[in-house]
Amino acid sequence: MTQNDTSIKDEDKGSDETEEDVVEILDAKEDVTEINETSDEIETLKKEKDELYDRYLRVQAEYDNYKRRTEKEKISERKYKSLDLANDIIPVLDNFERALQVEVSEENKGMVEGITMVYNQLIEALKTHGVEAMEVENQEFDPVLHHAVMQTDEEDVESNTIVEELQKGYMLKDRVIRPAMVKVNK
Repeated sequence: MTQNDTSIKDEDKGSDETEEDVVEILDAKEDVTEINETSDEIETLKKEKDELYDRYLRVQAEYDNYKRRTEKEKISERKYKSLDLANDIIPVLDNFERALQVEVSEENKGMVEGITMVYNQLIEALKTHGVEAMEVENQEFDPVLHHAVMQTDEEDVESNTIVEELQKGYMLKDRVIRPAMVKVNK
């Protein structure tokens, strides 16, 4: 072989290496493209995961709020369960009080005692359920608790003080069922 043949073969070798290099470069470009596509997929999946996790946290918070709200409603319902009954019985108590204002004589003494006993039983039954009459005389007037229907001008009583109770007011635990009707000093 001559020197020319050797250099041609070397050139052929060089071109073979160049073809291999080109193939390697093309493979590397394909790998880079695949890596980029995979990275994009990973980013998309991360965003989707973050969105789902955020949605999960919101649903969990809504559920917790729902549980707290329904528990409060249950407690309130239990606390004021006797409200309707009290509203129905209070007018009956008013009628008993009117009946007890009758003058007691020998003829009606037994009946008045019976009415008094029933009246006291009703009061005790309501107390066991948290319903009590308000004590208002000589108290300061409070528009939340009292309904002023008359005013008077008495000098020996402080201003804005309840002088007389005209109709009893009732409360169920901490809630006013019926405000007391009162006469207030100016």
